[in-house]
Amino acid sequence: MNSYTGKGYGGNDLNVKVQCMHCEHPACVSACIVGALKKDPKGPVHYDPDVCIGCRYCMIACPFQIPAYEYEKALTPRVMKCTMCFERTIKNNQVPACVEICPTEAILFGKRKDLLKIAHERIRTNPNRYVDHIYGEYEVGGTSWMYLSNQQFTDIGFPELGNKSPAQLTESIQHGIFKGFTGPVLLFGLLGIIMKVMQKDETDE
Repeated sequence: MNSYTGKGYGGNDLNVKVQCMHCEHPACVSACIVGALKKDPKGPVHYDPDVCIGCRYCMIACPFQIPAYEYEKALTPRVMKCTMCFERTIKNNQVPACVEICPTEAILFGKRKDLLKIAHERIRTNPNRYVDHIYGEYEVGGTSWMYLSNQQFTDIGFPELGNKSPAQLTESIQHGIFKGFTGPVLLFGLLGIIMKVMQKDETDE
């Protein structure tokens, strides 16, 4: 939780909950080479520590710099981030704990399309309270966790990002290289040529 003194509506403090954005096309999931991170169709990006090998590619890939690693746990480190209370929301059909406990209903939970309707309506009916921007509606291809604010988001710690997921670029490159197994064939072919040249040089000596 980050707090910004005097930046809230009416001159109050502005409190910002910082957490995993649960991207619609998550870069962390794309970067994970063992499938420890998975995007559930209902929204959450779920993490399985039993599968994780600790490569930390997800930390590098995340445009929001959210995943954190338990460096202090030498034998059983995990990648830590919000899972949108996966056990509650997906398995038991409950709302996340933060939503249930919030006394002012600053956090809402529901279908993305319904939340967008609510957000747009709040902006329309309260133009002096909110900037005309739903953070997460389009950023990095859209996220399942979205924000409304009275401040420009770049002024309160949110990165300015494009509307495409980083995973779209990296996956297109990967798929282009490995389409039809072309990449590995060329690689092994090149290695074969190098070995032949080296063998010839040794024979000439």
